Formats: sequence, C-alpha cells, structure tokens
Amino acid sequence: MSALPLRFAIVAGEASGDILGADLIVALKRRFPDACFEGMGGPRMNKEGFHSIYPLDEIAVMGYIEPLKRLRRILSIRKHLKDYFIKNKPVVFIGIDAPDFNLSLEQSLKAQGIKTVHYVSPQIWAWRKGKIVKIKKAVDLMLSLFPFENKIYQEHQIPIVCVGHPLADKIPLESDKQAARQQLQLSPDAKIVALLPGSRVQELKYCAKEFILTAQWLKTRMPNVVFTAACLPSRLEQFKQILSKVDNAPPIQIFLNESTKVMTAADCVLLVSGTASLEAMLIKRPTVVAYKMSPITFQIAKRLIQVPTIALPNLLAGKKIMPEFIQADAVAEKMGKQLLAYLEHPELEIDLASTFSEIHQSLRKNAGETAAKAIVSLIEGK
Repeated sequence: MSALPLRFAIVAGEASGDILGADLIVALKRRFPDACFEGMGGPRMNKEGFHSIYPLDEIAVMGYIEPLKRLRRILSIRKHLKDYFIKNKPVVFIGIDAPDFNLSLEQSLKAQGIKTVHYVSPQIWAWRKGKIVKIKKAVDLMLSLFPFENKIYQEHQIPIVCVGHPLADKIPLESDKQAARQQLQLSPDAKIVALLPGSRVQELKYCAKEFILTAQWLKTRMPNVVFTAACLPSRLEQFKQILSKVDNAPPIQIFLNESTKVMTAADCVLLVSGTASLEAMLIKRPTVVAYKMSPITFQIAKRLIQVPTIALPNLLAGKKIMPEFIQADAVAEKMGKQLLAYLEHPELEIDLASTFSEIHQSLRKNAGETAAKAIVSLIEGK
C-alpha cells in the first residue's frame, strides 16, 4: 500500500446514502486514520470529515419525468466528477445508491483502471433485470443490503457481499418509546401519530398534503390524538407552505433531523415508501406506507415494476406487514382508517413485533465493518 494517505472517492445520492456513507467512513478510518474522503455527500458524511464537492441534494430526484427537468445540471455534475477523479485517481470509487447517476460514472472510471464499488443493489429484482449487463461492466464489487438480492449477481458472476443494513446495527432490538417522548418533550400518555412525508421535493409535492388531510380526518374521530412530523431542514419551508394551504389543519409539531426519535415516540407511523419504512420496522411501530408520483411517472412505473409490493419490510417478510396505499389509493380516508385501527387496537403492535424482530436480527451484520472489510480486500486484490 502507498505510504501517502489513501484517497477514497464516494458519491451518495440521497439522505439514505448519507447514512450508509457515514457508517462506511467511520469503519474505513479505523483502518486508515489518515485517509481522505471526497465526492458527494450529506451532513452525516461531512461530520466524519468528508469533503463534499457537491451536496447530495443536487441529484436527489426520482421518477422518469422529473430528472429530465434537471438533466443538464445532473450531467454537468457527473462529467465534472468523472474528470476530477480521473485526474485525481482515488484508491477506489464507491457509488452509494443513485444507480442512474453512479453506474455510468463507475463505468467511466473503471475503464480508466480505477477500482469501483457500488453500495446498495439497484432494484433489478423488481424492475431492472436488463441493467445487470451494465452493472457487470461498471463495478468490481457490489455490496448488497439484503440477502435475497445476491442470487442474480451470483448467476452473472458479479462479485457481491451482503453487508446487512447499518440501521439494523444501530437501532436497538427493543426501542424505548417513553425515553424518546421525554427527549422530544412529548406527553407520556398521548396517542401520537408520526408523519414522514419524504426527503425529496417530489415526495412532499405529491404526498404531504394527503398526509395532512389524513391527520385532519383522524383528528375529527379521535380529538385527543397528537401529530408529529419529521422533516429535513432543506424541506421545512416546502412542508410549511403545504401545511398553510390546508384549511383547518390540525396542529403538527415538526422536528428537524429527528426521524428516528419521532418514530420511536409514536404509537403508529404514516410515511412515504423508502428507507424510512425499514427504520419504522426496526423501531417496531405499526406503519402505513404511501406513495404518490406524477401521473406519467406512475403509468410508466406500473408497466415496469415486477413485484407485488413496494415497502422494503413487505419484501423482506414475503407478505404485507405494512399496509400500502399507492397513487389513487393514497387518500386520507383509506390511510386514516388503518391508522385509527392501530390506535384503537394496540394489541396489533404486539402481533407485528415478532415478525419485525425476526427481520431485524437477520439484517444485523455490522454493515459498516463488513463493507469496509470487503472494500479493503478489493483494494489489496484478495
């Protein structure tokens, strides 16, 4: 290994990637205390000494139509990063999620002799099986979060290591509701519903109003219910604007960068499909999952998606342990009825707990350390 400090290039594309990236940086720094880390990341990665050339919000867009509106900017960022890393070669490039952005970048860098890792398997098992050919050209190593993802890579002779999920390592097997309420200064006896309307602009655009209307629907049937919301600082104004336009909206206490505590303090959760659903399962709260998108994007997705469910916990369990309300079904009355059932029947939480716990245990693999070990093996050619 070189006597000079190692340079690791990392590009994360959204808030969930920031969690994985920070966990990985901590593990790599244990092995290489003088290493430098740069690329694209968020506040968690930056806190660990990461240098962000661009903030991850620059490419955090989803769907088919929405990215086209920012295509010029996204392509410009990708070209700059490609040129930068070719000129300043890292010991390895690690793309975290954001496959549409990172796989092309990885392919270009791999062609220049830079070792490449992709952390978080694209959902090829759901709707992108044709992407396996590009993945093989782009990556030297795939790091997956979930055991069921490995089979397709093994069939195509793509090196893969399942590292589990860092949230499963960090979140205790039993969460303390009352401690979380005390920390957030919430009533120990209240019935609390947590709202997580998403981390992306489009998610709030299409989902936040319906979440607020769901809270309104619940409030008329259970007047004492309390609502909290977890929000990123960068999305606070957008959420407040949407909230202000809903007549007679119930009071909602908003917490910034506190999604874990907000869900832990709640009796049940309403959230946008994504990593938050996995977190809610690990915290072991009854959860309703919703997702809405632009009509055109939905029509395209409906034709491509090949799995019967979208929430990660449902995929992991092989059954619907979290009710899903997608597009036209994601309306206040339908989501409200399910949340009301959870509030009125706390025994449902007990019924779900054993399944949640079983999945939690299966994902505890010390993700950051396992990922770091696999990356070091790649670097050293083992």
